[in-house]
Amino acid sequence: MATVYVATDLRLERRVALKVMHGHLSDDTVFQSRFIQEARAAARLADPHVVNVFDQGQDGDMAYLVMEYLPGITLRELLREQRRLTVPQAVSILDAILSGLAAAHRAGIVHRDVKPENVLLAEDGRIKIGDFGLARATTANTATGAQLLGTIAYLAPELVTRGTADARSDIYALGIMLYEMLTGEQPYKGEQPMQIAFQHATDSVPRPSVRNPGVPEPLDELVLWATEKNPDDRPSDAREMLDRLREIERELAITPVVTRTAAPGAHDDGIPSGELTAVMPAAVITDPTLPVEEVDNATRLRSAAKRRRAKGGWIVALVILLAALAGGLGWWFGSGPGSLVAVTDVSGMTFAEAQQRLAEDSLVAVERGENSLEIEPGLAIGTDPPSGTRVDKDAEIVVLISLGPAEATLESMLGKDKTEVAGILSAEEITVDGERGFYTETPANGIVGVMIHPRDGSEDVPCGEGCTVHQGDSATLWVSLGPLPGVRGQDQGAARATLTDAQLEVSEDVIEQASDEIAEGLVIGTSEREGGGWWRPGDEITLIVSTGPPLFEVPDVVGMSRDEAIGALEGAGFQVDYSALWAPFPDEVTEVSSSDPEAGAMLEKGTRIYIEITVSG
Repeated sequence: MATVYVATDLRLERRVALKVMHGHLSDDTVFQSRFIQEARAAARLADPHVVNVFDQGQDGDMAYLVMEYLPGITLRELLREQRRLTVPQAVSILDAILSGLAAAHRAGIVHRDVKPENVLLAEDGRIKIGDFGLARATTANTATGAQLLGTIAYLAPELVTRGTADARSDIYALGIMLYEMLTGEQPYKGEQPMQIAFQHATDSVPRPSVRNPGVPEPLDELVLWATEKNPDDRPSDAREMLDRLREIERELAITPVVTRTAAPGAHDDGIPSGELTAVMPAAVITDPTLPVEEVDNATRLRSAAKRRRAKGGWIVALVILLAALAGGLGWWFGSGPGSLVAVTDVSGMTFAEAQQRLAEDSLVAVERGENSLEIEPGLAIGTDPPSGTRVDKDAEIVVLISLGPAEATLESMLGKDKTEVAGILSAEEITVDGERGFYTETPANGIVGVMIHPRDGSEDVPCGEGCTVHQGDSATLWVSLGPLPGVRGQDQGAARATLTDAQLEVSEDVIEQASDEIAEGLVIGTSEREGGGWWRPGDEITLIVSTGPPLFEVPDVVGMSRDEAIGALEGAGFQVDYSALWAPFPDEVTEVSSSDPEAGAMLEKGTRIYIEITVSG
């Protein structure tokens, strides 16, 4: 968002860092407010480990900050040169960063962009955190819009998943940075930023000692504590983490020491010494015996202004030349011989209307039919090439005229599972708008019928065994609920409950029927459905209740001979008993005088009837 210059404060005669916002962002109020916000955030902090902000202002459209100038390198450059820091180096740098952030968090400020690039290691050994351009108050912790601020490699999980940040988000970034200082690499890697963000949200940071066995366990635990995915499980702010770091320093007998850079002429054999700034570039050495040109700041500024004015004249001439060239090219391609014609939008027109409209632009219309669910037949769907495309004059433009929905040929779907059938219909652009259940011998959820409802409102088409319809139609599925629940042999109460659970209306009336197999009072079965067909939920059904075995009338056999009476009674389903004394007598001399039970009695089949026989002559 800005360019940083080394500048000279002419009034106080000191070197400063001048941060000037890019010109193309000057009209963006969000960037301007964020730029000014850095000055206000950092200016409120008085801590030796935070880069000081001296002033902030605006010169025309150019906003700027005046900040403390720190000759040296960033932590990123140190990591790039040394790859992995020693434990004392990492602890010393972390101690300084936490001290600066503790002051920020105490003032209610969240940095939101903690990373090695924003940690400055001065040549004189000072360690400071800067670039509060993304900082904001802890009470306003929601990311603006859909944009997640901060560098993705150090982004806390809550910023990825919820877009919110607080002091604990800075702690997470510090944990990632400590891991990188101890191991020489970041815990998460990926070809795309979103891959790294996904790992932040789903994975746990490994122990640094897995990559660097020399990392002591207390620092392992500090990294894991700072990088917990749940913010509530991390240190609440930098002060809490700093207190724990100081305990670790005492446990490991490490005393953070801000070391100076090597003195001019010091021996450097390229071997890391373990000191904090061992790999920092040495200060530029000058020979004090050489003459020094005495040029004051005002003279240097006047010389630079003169050079800029000379250069500006050439730039103005070049801009005028380029503008003239651009104007000529614009005329040639915009309205001159080389101009192209934009294809107009003819959607919804008839072909004749589209042809006339395109002819006005010197374009030739060619008709081509295409099926469409949305556009009425005979109207234009669009063009090929699409509207807005610039083409040569007299070019042929294909006008796509709607033929209406395409035909869909369906095979038999009977017996298939309803989910499979729904998929078949969806593939043909036919929507399922409901289903009806029937009790059939087909297994439950099997299709027993499909009714297609044409989108043009014409008569429904039965399609269970296959049919040809059109895309865009809708369908109702007839789905089997399995066989009707059996109630044979149940008492009436149980049978009514079973059928009610099956969503059938059970009539209060019953049909009584004799039965040789079902005892009196128990259910034989149910009535046939009125009008025939399958039973379906909501239908009224009537129970058939047994009255017991059927009764038969005893025939009148008085006056018949013995054998005639036996034949008549057995033919009626009864068994016959008589005195054995009459068995030897010929049938023609016998005559039945009575029966027990008497003729006309209603009895079950198999009942034994006793007959009295007399012998004549």
